[in-house]
Amino acid sequence: MTEVATTPSAPHPGKEVVYCDICTFPVEYCEFGASLPRCQKWLEASHPDLYTRLYSTGELAEKLQRVALATGGAKTATAVAEVEGDSDTKKLAKAIGKEEAKLKRALDKKESTKVVIKRIERTKKKRLTSIANLEVFDIDLKKAAKMFAGRFACGSSLSKNNQNQDEIVIQGDVSEEVKALILKTWPAVPEANIQLVEDKKKKKDEAPA
Repeated sequence: MTEVATTPSAPHPGKEVVYCDICTFPVEYCEFGASLPRCQKWLEASHPDLYTRLYSTGELAEKLQRVALATGGAKTATAVAEVEGDSDTKKLAKAIGKEEAKLKRALDKKESTKVVIKRIERTKKKRLTSIANLEVFDIDLKKAAKMFAGRFACGSSLSKNNQNQDEIVIQGDVSEEVKALILKTWPAVPEANIQLVEDKKKKKDEAPA
């Protein structure tokens, strides 16, 4: 939600300050952050008049636009800055390059991560289902655990696995149902990235004769 407030520290007392939903800075300061391209998209959609005033007029605005529209990652952004020959633009290009690299790393992690749904056998009658790595796909684990509890009418909670990572543990064998619900609820999780695992209780060795 856009926050509008009156701040006494503003250059003009009583002036309304619009804060960016992306970086949370006053929109006039978005250009100094690393998320400028996303800030600009948000501002253009939410406050087109303000966007036009800040980014569609003036030589500096044109430079910022060209840097923000660079799509080749850090190298392209740096190249644009070198052409411009402006130290401020170079700094901004570097910040944008870092932001793009960060987003790429997050995307690569999502593509390589498996959501592991494990069917766990405790006794002959007791089964559990654990789900790991959902948070990599920007899923709130607490909300997901609550949804699973309501959907399957059983206990569902967060716990730590052997790797000290958060996972959701559901009382009962609902692994197939969990997979179907994940695909329906969170389309961002590819089916190929969901792995079903069986964890059976090891039988005790028979005593020697």
